[in-house]
This record gives sequence, C-alpha cells and structure tokens, in this order.
Amino acid sequence: RGVIGFYPANSRTDDIVIYDDESRTSEAAVLHHLRQQNIKPPGRKNYCLADTIAPEGSGVSDYVGAFAVTAGIGIEEHVKRFEAEHDDYQSIMLKALADRLAEAFAECLHQKVRKEYWAYEPDESLVNEDLIEEKYKGIRPAPGYPACPDHTEKATLFALLDATEKTGIELTESFAMTPTAAVSGWYFAHPDAQYFNVGKLKK
Repeated sequence: RGVIGFYPANSRTDDIVIYDDESRTSEAAVLHHLRQQNIKPPGRKNYCLADTIAPEGSGVSDYVGAFAVTAGIGIEEHVKRFEAEHDDYQSIMLKALADRLAEAFAECLHQKVRKEYWAYEPDESLVNEDLIEEKYKGIRPAPGYPACPDHTEKATLFALLDATEKTGIELTESFAMTPTAAVSGWYFAHPDAQYFNVGKLKK
C-alpha cells in the first residue's frame, strides 16, 4: 500500500512552507529542516533541504512531494506463527522480504513520480545500474536520515498524506513506523538536489 502527494511550497530561510492550495495565501504546514553543521572551506556552502525550494517572494511557484509506502500489512500474524513454531529462519526471511519489497516499492514509485505523476523528468531513460547509482534528478530524503534527521517531522508528513488512514502505517510515540517494512519521505525535484549529512548539532 502506498500514498503520494504534491503540495505548493516555498522556502522561508531553512523552513519549507506548504500551502493549502495554489492561491498560496493559507499555510497547511511548515517543514523544519536543518543546515549542515560542519565547517567548510570558503566558497563551499552548508546545505539545507530548503535550499532546493524557491523562496518566498521570489515569484516562483514551487512544489514539494511526500510519500509513504509499506509491504508489511498482514505479515505480523505469519511472523508470530513462525516464532511460535520456533522457525526463526522463516520469520527472519519474511521480515527481510517485506523490507526489501517496501524499498523496491519506494524506488518504483519515485521513478513514476519523476516520469508521470509529477513529470518533471518525463523522458528519463535509465538502466538499473543508473538507478542504483541514483543518477536521476531529484531526491527522496526520509525524516530520521542524515539530510533531515528529525524523526518528529514524520508527524507532519503523515498528517499531510493522511498516511495512516490510506496505508495502514502507524507512528509510535517515538515516531517509528509500524509495520516496520515501511518507507516514507519527501520528494524534491530540483536538479541540484543532493543527499548530505547535517552532522552533529552544536548550537
């Protein structure tokens, strides 16, 4: 199961403002992102995901996407049965297969986003090796990972997508996803968007 969404957006310093509609007069949410903390040589910038979204007042109508997918709905009863039968191998293999299918679902959906749904790269023609090396335009960073390490941002993502209702994925108090065979994150279409590590927060 999966859900995607695309939203009118503009950046405000290191934040991204998501609007209710194309009039861009009412805010639906604000995504709080962090800028890289490491000291770099002169002329090299410290990245923030908000840098890939056109700023407020620029006159550019930009967008951000979101997604949540899972391949783990319904497997728990089978995992419990295997564990009750002391069949650790089957239990481990089922969970591993669900994890891999969720990742594959996220990859496949991202390609469809680039070519069809958002269609910012409709003529993309990449072989599997190119996909593995992430030679496509745009990124799909996930809350809790190096470019956006704050897990609490998943709450905003899930609210925008109505993800629990539409996919069955739930968030725990610590913002872990259940079932665990799930992937969620943001879509950024800017051609210069790249993955990076925010690093340790010192201030």
